[in-house]
Amino acid sequence: MDASQQLILLILGCTIALFLWGRWRHDVVALAALMACVVSGLTPAADAFVGFGHPAVITVAAVLILSKGLQTTGAVEALAQRVLPKRGGALLSLIVLTLLGAFLSAFMNNVGAMALLMPLALQLAAREGLPPGKVLMPLAFGTILGGMTTLIGTPPNLIVAGFRAQQELGSFGMFDFTPVGLSVAAAGIVFVVLTSRWLVPHRTQPDVGSFDTGTYLTEVHIDADSKADGKTLAEVEKLLDESDAQIVGMVRNDFRVTAPMPSRILHAGDILVIEAEPEGLGASLTRLGLKLEEAVPTSTTEKHSESEDGDEHAEQDANVSDASRPQEDPDASEETSKEKNSKPDQSDEITLRELAVQPSADILGRSASDIQLRTRFGINLLAISRQGHRSIRRLRWTAIEAGDVLLMQGPPEAISGFASEYGCVPLAARSILIPDRRKALYAISIMLGAIGLAAFGILPAAVAFIAGVLGYMLTRVIPLRRIYEAVDWPIVVLLAALMPLAAAMASTGAADLLAKTLLEHLAQGNAIIALALILIVTMTLSDFMNNAATAAVMCPIALSVAGQLHVNADSFLMAVAIGASCAFLTPIGHQNNTLILGPGGFRFGDYWRLGLPLELLVVTVSIPMLLWVWPL
Repeated sequence: MDASQQLILLILGCTIALFLWGRWRHDVVALAALMACVVSGLTPAADAFVGFGHPAVITVAAVLILSKGLQTTGAVEALAQRVLPKRGGALLSLIVLTLLGAFLSAFMNNVGAMALLMPLALQLAAREGLPPGKVLMPLAFGTILGGMTTLIGTPPNLIVAGFRAQQELGSFGMFDFTPVGLSVAAAGIVFVVLTSRWLVPHRTQPDVGSFDTGTYLTEVHIDADSKADGKTLAEVEKLLDESDAQIVGMVRNDFRVTAPMPSRILHAGDILVIEAEPEGLGASLTRLGLKLEEAVPTSTTEKHSESEDGDEHAEQDANVSDASRPQEDPDASEETSKEKNSKPDQSDEITLRELAVQPSADILGRSASDIQLRTRFGINLLAISRQGHRSIRRLRWTAIEAGDVLLMQGPPEAISGFASEYGCVPLAARSILIPDRRKALYAISIMLGAIGLAAFGILPAAVAFIAGVLGYMLTRVIPLRRIYEAVDWPIVVLLAALMPLAAAMASTGAADLLAKTLLEHLAQGNAIIALALILIVTMTLSDFMNNAATAAVMCPIALSVAGQLHVNADSFLMAVAIGASCAFLTPIGHQNNTLILGPGGFRFGDYWRLGLPLELLVVTVSIPMLLWVWPL
């Protein structure tokens, strides 16, 4: 082993370790690995960014944009509403829902397909009286399985096709993945649907009621001798934080403000609406000299009633016109005017909504205070559910994590705007986007046209799907200013940065060295055992690190193994594609697994119960299919 091989293997080992550690985002780690290769001389500086022009990277970005158009226009929702049975029992509904998720994932981003179908899954669970996890996990696994059936179904397939093209063997076609991928997906979906009833842990649904059990929503009166008299809302909230309580609204002169400005000055006669744990409520009242107006334990029904069907004063919000609201003191009027001008027009309906935080959400690592949730959107963050556990402790400063469920209170339009901007998925039936029939037809037609151009070899996949993006631009399926927002840039950067790393592994001979070690010590020269090992190692890595990164790391090794055995490289590349797509053991292996963590009330160790036998089934089905379709 020479110095360059030692160096690239050291960089590769550190990269994988950082991926597994998860302290930094995958694209940051990939960029660091790329810079290490450039600084050490393993990658020429002129070739450092060639990955950004790689056809696989371009195709991933284009498919993400096309998928976004199918989502935003309502095309997928319309299909789902027509396909899903209104009756027929839990098993039939689960079968149809999972098959629909797999079908959509074959032609659009599987995370987008999962996000679109999650509300329907939760409705199904509620209708059939099932824990939501017993519907969400089969759907998540089904969408992952569906992605492996076509070239564009998942990034690993595109990466594998790119590596094949680099070997001057030509790129895989649109449906070259279908024979093996469809067989594995079909067997996996049948297994998941039939066994999820017993293998998916029974977890209580973290619905609105689970947030409110044991908490109080209480109105307290500010007297003239109260410590709160004359203080700003922010000062009072700082004192309440010591008792783990928070203000969710206030009433002044029979005018209710659901998200008052922190700078508003409080006066005697004001009523504060406080939510607190029972043990913290008394301390809050004592500390501020407040008098209890009423204390009623809040239930799901009561909170919905208060938010949606309450008295005429409770249904008003800060956007009531100056002519219709009672007179207030000058400073309050000025502050209310500022609140009104800082937020878009909203209706005076106040609702509760649960939002699931996506793995790529812009709010990750930030808190409600960081993004000025009240000031910008006029909505309240009432609670956070993390792996099914409720919490209202210091919510405004709690950093949001992927898989969290946020309980929001405010006007529907404001909650919808927040969800759209920061990448959260509503778990209620109400969609966050308004369907557009004409644009939906455009989106479907353009997507089918791009698939046809690529499938029949008229244009390379990257060119065909970029042409589809151009079609979106010309027809305004997605507003031009939103086109590039549809791209998951961390994934694009991850792929582009890892391409030179993979090239360095090949050029230094490190891939050949790893392959030789694998063959001599484990496979002992047997091609079938080597094929199975490539599949299992890839699958294991994918359970703990990004699937695209796994594919980029394993492709050079797979090609080297095939070359040393003098067998068909396609079967080994296909094994990498299958293995990289099958991450079923952990919530971090795939974004769809992360997405259901909170809504399903799952724990980290809940996934392997269904995931481990499913991965064993994948190995059992895929090896014979690989040997038949892509003979050695």
